[in-house]
Amino acid sequence: MLVPLAGAVALAVLLGVAAFVIFNRDHDCSGGKLALRVVATPDIQPALNKIAGNYNKAMHSIDSKCVEVTVAKEAAARTANGLAAGKINADFWVADSSLLLEGIRKTQGGQGLPEVEGSIATSPVVLAAAKSAAAKLADSLQPSWVNMIAAANVANVEGPGRKVRVLALDPQKNSAGLAALLAAAGSAKEAGQDKALVGALKELSGQMASDSTALLASLTVKSGSKVPIGVTSEQAIYAHNAKKPEAPVVALYPKEGTLSLDYPVTVLTKDASVLKAATDFKQDLATESAKKTLREAGFRSSDGKAGDALSKDKGFVPEVPQALEPPDGATVARMVQTWSRLNLGTRLLTLLDVSGTMALPVPGTNMTRMQAINKIATEGLGLFPAGSEMGLWTFSTHLNGQNKDWKELVSVGPLSESIDGALRKELLAKTFSQIEAKPTGDTGLNDTVKAAYTELTKSYQEDKINTLLILTDGAGNDDPDGGVKNAAILQFLKKTYNPKRPISILLIAFGPEAEQGKQQMDALAKATGGEAYIAKNVLQVRDFFLQGMERRLCSPNCDG
Repeated sequence: MLVPLAGAVALAVLLGVAAFVIFNRDHDCSGGKLALRVVATPDIQPALNKIAGNYNKAMHSIDSKCVEVTVAKEAAARTANGLAAGKINADFWVADSSLLLEGIRKTQGGQGLPEVEGSIATSPVVLAAAKSAAAKLADSLQPSWVNMIAAANVANVEGPGRKVRVLALDPQKNSAGLAALLAAAGSAKEAGQDKALVGALKELSGQMASDSTALLASLTVKSGSKVPIGVTSEQAIYAHNAKKPEAPVVALYPKEGTLSLDYPVTVLTKDASVLKAATDFKQDLATESAKKTLREAGFRSSDGKAGDALSKDKGFVPEVPQALEPPDGATVARMVQTWSRLNLGTRLLTLLDVSGTMALPVPGTNMTRMQAINKIATEGLGLFPAGSEMGLWTFSTHLNGQNKDWKELVSVGPLSESIDGALRKELLAKTFSQIEAKPTGDTGLNDTVKAAYTELTKSYQEDKINTLLILTDGAGNDDPDGGVKNAAILQFLKKTYNPKRPISILLIAFGPEAEQGKQQMDALAKATGGEAYIAKNVLQVRDFFLQGMERRLCSPNCDG
C-alpha cells in the first residue's frame, strides 16, 4: 500500500513543481516592473483604471518584468495638441473619437500620427433634456438634427426657437460637440437647409458649454418659457444621472440617426518591450470582463451592445441606434475650419444710400425705399453678436461739402462701446431710424466705395472678418461731377484687394431699378470675393445676410 501512495505523492509533487514553473514563467517579475503609461479621456478613465487594476493584479509578464499600467486622464483635444506639437508623455492613448484623430491627421503636426488600433467602446451622441421638461418638449420639437438646426437658426424668428433654447459643446474642445455638429450639418445638407445651418451655427457659438457636465447641469436651469436642450454622449447622461441629481436628464435619439464616440486605441510608444506590454493590455481590453466593466459605466461595446446601465426604465434605448455615415477626414477638417472662421469677430462698415430716389414709395407698401432699406438694415445687423464692430456712413452727391459724397455718422467700433453716454449699438439703431433721403442728391457710389475700402484696408484687423456692406436701391453712379468711373473703381478694387487680408463687399439692393445695375453690382462684389443681392421684399434680407455669412466661411476662395 505504501508504494502506490509514494507514487501518488511523487506525482503530486511533480505536478506542483510543473504548476509552479508554468505560473512563474507567465508571471516572472524577476526583472522588476515594466511601466505602461496610458492616457484616456476623463469620461472613460475611471472604467479603464478599474480594468488596469485587475490587469496589474494578474501579474502579466513581459521579458521577465511585470507590466504595471497607470491610467491618467486628459481631454482628448489637449492630448491631440500635445501630439501635434511633439510633446506627449504616454505610451498608449484612448481618445474618445476617431473624428478627432482624422482632424489631427490633416494638420502639419499630425501627419505622422500612428494608425488607430481598434475601438474599445462606443457611445452615441444624442440630444438631451431635463426629464421634467421632456413631455413639454415633445409638443414643440421632435428629436432630430434638422429640428435642432431649425430651433437654433438665429434668422428663423418664427420657428421652434420661440419655445426651445439649444445648447452646444465647443467642437474644438469636445468630440461629442464635433460629432453633433457633423451629424447636424450632414442632415441639414440632406434636407436642403444649408442657410439654416449657418444661422444655427452662428447662434450656437454663443450658447456653448465648456463640457458635458456643465451642459447637463444647465439643462435643469429654467430659462424663461423656453425649454433648454443640448447635445452630449449617451454615457455622459448615464454618468450625470448616476449621481442621483434632483433633476435627472433623458436621452433623445435623433430620428435621422447619429454618430458615436468610438474610443479608439492608439499605441504611441516605440520601445520594443513597452510595445509588447501595450499589445498585451490591448488584448485584455477585448476580454468579456473588460467589456462588462465598460458597459457597467454606461458605455456600449464596440458593436453597440448595451448593458443594464442603459436600460429602458432608466430612460435609454438599449437597441443600437441608427448610424449615420461617418465623414472622412477632409470633411472633419473643413467643419473645424468653418467653426473657427464663423467665430471670428465681425468688423463691418455699412454704406447707406441716401440719394433722392430713396424717398420714393415702395409699391404695395406704406414705406419709402429709405424706410424699407432701414428695416432691412435693422433686420440684418440684428443677426450679428454683441462683440461685433460696426459703423455707418451715408452716401449721395455733395453730402459733406462740395466734392465729398459720403458722411461718417457712426465710427466703426465695438457695439458695446459707449459713445457720449449711449452704446454704439443703440446709436446705430437711433441713427438708422432718423436718416432721411436727400431730395436733390444723386448716387455718388464709386467715390464712396473707394474712400470706405481705403479706410477699412488701413484699419484691417486680423482676428475679424472685415466687410464693407452697401445698402442701396441700385448700383448706378450718376454723379454729375464725374468722380470715379465704373471701370476705375473696379480696377482700384482688384488692385487693392489682398486675399491674405480679405475685405469683401456685400451689396444688397432694394427697389425696381436695382435689376438694371445688377451687372455693376456683381462686378463690385466679385472684385473683392463678395456677393451682390437684390431683395424682392424685406423678409428676403435674412437669407441674404446668412448667405453673406456663409461666404465668410470660404473666403477668399469661395468661387474656386
